[in-house]
Amino acid sequence: MDIFNWEARYDHLHDSAPQKSQSPVIGITGNYGAKGCELAEGYYKSLLKAGATPLIIPPHTEQDSILATLDRIDGLLLSGGGDMNPLFVGEEPVPGLGEINHERDLAELLLIRLAADRQIPILGICRGIQMLTVALGGEVWQDIATQYKPTTSASLIKHSQDLDRSYPSHTVTIEEGTTLAELFHGETTLAVNSFHHQAVKAPGPKLCVCATAPDGVIEAVDSIEYKSILGVQWHPECFILAGDDTMMPLFKWLSDEAANFAAARRFHDRNLSLDSHCDTPMFFHEDIHFEQRDPRILVDLHKMTEGRLDASIMVAYISQGPCTQEGHDAAFAQANGLLDQLEQMVEATPEAVAMASTPADLYRLKNEGRKAIMRGIENGYAIGTDIDCLRHFAKRGIVYMTLCHNGNNAICTSARPSASPTKGIVEPSAPGVTQFGADVIKEMNRLGIMVDLSHASEQSFYDALDISAQPIVCSHSSARVLCDHPRNLSDDQMRALASKDGVMQVTFYEGFLRKEGKASILDAVAHINHAVSIMGIEHVGIGTDFDGDGGVPGLASASELINLTRRLLRERYSENDIALLWGGNFLRLMEQIQAARTLLD
Repeated sequence: MDIFNWEARYDHLHDSAPQKSQSPVIGITGNYGAKGCELAEGYYKSLLKAGATPLIIPPHTEQDSILATLDRIDGLLLSGGGDMNPLFVGEEPVPGLGEINHERDLAELLLIRLAADRQIPILGICRGIQMLTVALGGEVWQDIATQYKPTTSASLIKHSQDLDRSYPSHTVTIEEGTTLAELFHGETTLAVNSFHHQAVKAPGPKLCVCATAPDGVIEAVDSIEYKSILGVQWHPECFILAGDDTMMPLFKWLSDEAANFAAARRFHDRNLSLDSHCDTPMFFHEDIHFEQRDPRILVDLHKMTEGRLDASIMVAYISQGPCTQEGHDAAFAQANGLLDQLEQMVEATPEAVAMASTPADLYRLKNEGRKAIMRGIENGYAIGTDIDCLRHFAKRGIVYMTLCHNGNNAICTSARPSASPTKGIVEPSAPGVTQFGADVIKEMNRLGIMVDLSHASEQSFYDALDISAQPIVCSHSSARVLCDHPRNLSDDQMRALASKDGVMQVTFYEGFLRKEGKASILDAVAHINHAVSIMGIEHVGIGTDFDGDGGVPGLASASELINLTRRLLRERYSENDIALLWGGNFLRLMEQIQAARTLLD
């Protein structure tokens, strides 16, 4: 092809356009200097070699444009540049502060926080690691020569080399068990270049140190939340200009993480995602703002959007109280009040979210671009001993009722009967489902309400399996063999549940994931894998228990749920399998149970 014939090149590109590229798009923050917005060539050349498509992001603070950009990129590279204005972190400038790049500061702080909220993979380089650290709650030295005191016996080394930037000038020590150590195949020492006078002072609550210079200066940070976030103080993009691929693992990491994120995002575009259990209505008394990104709750409209969650079953949770007429009346009133507030909350933003009662409603709302909220009741204590109360809640549109919570009630015994002692004439006299409870289960079958056995004792679980003419669900339970807790299901219970076509929804409550140490997204995936191995993929789902103490690092709120999809993709689950886990199984049963109901009076 004639290199000067641009029309031929245009025709060639036009002909190949229908072949959609799967190359991840990675945004690079542009530097802003005397010549305007500019970018050193090493950044985009390294990304191209790593298999990514680079896209320069100029510094600006137009919110709609920032959000539109984030919707179009799969990863973010924070490039180097000038110093940050210390006023952004409440500090006065020290004499050693360099030239401030005020065009970039606010724009990048906003960009980083919004990208992190959306779980977009991020690599920060030099200034980039510093901006990343500040945006996520850490601190930066304005000038290490005058502010930093070496933490080792070594003297402060030269951090601004005169040597050509394509060559290393000092070494860094890599911490074992970090992302950086994995990328460089367990190497503990790495030779890097260096031209900076600022550095990370403290990584903050979301990051950890993963590499240091001989004088103790922090040279790299990693996420402590199992997220795709990494920052390095040196300039790895310069090495490729000398034909040196030493630093390519960093860019390949970003490209691979971005590709995985893009695949997860495509999955959520094509498939419905449902969280079968959250307790957000517990916080209604605090005047929460569901339409905002409210820090007091783990599920709101913004977090659902960021995490790509389409629908949530929000329950009216009722703690177990005395089994007396007075107690039952109060519980019934409380459940109705919570459902009232739930409906009012949703009705306040009709363009973005709506109530739903059937699987068809969920799919319709997803096609309309709106989130969906379903109603549930946690603890049959809300109906007391009056089955007419159950019919009342059926008319209100609840899709399931959890038969009990912590404490026995008139329906059945709990897995934790002593956690909330009850008293009264209807306390069960024997383990399992009472005669009234059997009537309740049969009526739930007739009304098309799913029977939820989370929180129930083993005897209640097996009794309900025998009594119910329809499959039962455990809306938020995990595997007892991995975490020995009476609330979790044994392998035998799982097999029995699957044999009756029931579904177990793995929950993210730390105490149900791990007995010792801190639980994380890795434990949640382990419980899903175990449940699938015992029950089969058709009988497992996800019920987070967000706002009911659910949430672990990597899955700390609804905004982080796309991280679970990313992990499931890495575990080699197919798109169809992940769709079953993300609500397909649960909704299959809901549709079946609702189809068998008798019309309400």
